[in-house]
Amino acid sequence: MGRTLANKHEIVATLKQELSQATMVAVINYQGLTVAEITDLRRRIRPKGGLCTVTKNTLMGKAIAGDANWQALEPLLQGSSAFLLLKDDIGGSIKAYHEFQKATKKTELHGGVMEGKILSGADVKAIGDLPSKEQLMAQIAGALNSVTAKIAIGVKEVPASIARGVKAYAEKG
Repeated sequence: MGRTLANKHEIVATLKQELSQATMVAVINYQGLTVAEITDLRRRIRPKGGLCTVTKNTLMGKAIAGDANWQALEPLLQGSSAFLLLKDDIGGSIKAYHEFQKATKKTELHGGVMEGKILSGADVKAIGDLPSKEQLMAQIAGALNSVTAKIAIGVKEVPASIARGVKAYAEKG
């Protein structure tokens, strides 16, 4: 039994709602995956703020119609598509997908869209290779700590060097 028109409108409305909250959408070919494997993928990306949804390309096409942010997704709507709607930790979600892909070797990343621009599969993978937000914050904190330590050592060194100079002058005379 097929979907009713009301059911299709409900799916499109839900997709529009999810897209409005997403920062990036990645498109994968899920052909050959079992229900258990799709569930595993969903479990892997959900903690990172991602959502995996499988829907017909025509319904996704209706959801992105007229939306400048997601219109670039149109060329990727081919074949058996699953959509990764990424919100919070984009890099972490992409890394979780790549770990899943290495384990199953059944999916293929077609590409994605971010800020209205289409990205190739290699571009999406490169985003996944970037350090996470936490790693970047740790690097910045380490750099700041290093600078403050050097300033403190420099400030402490000025009176110490004056004292050494005075002592050397006193011993000389």
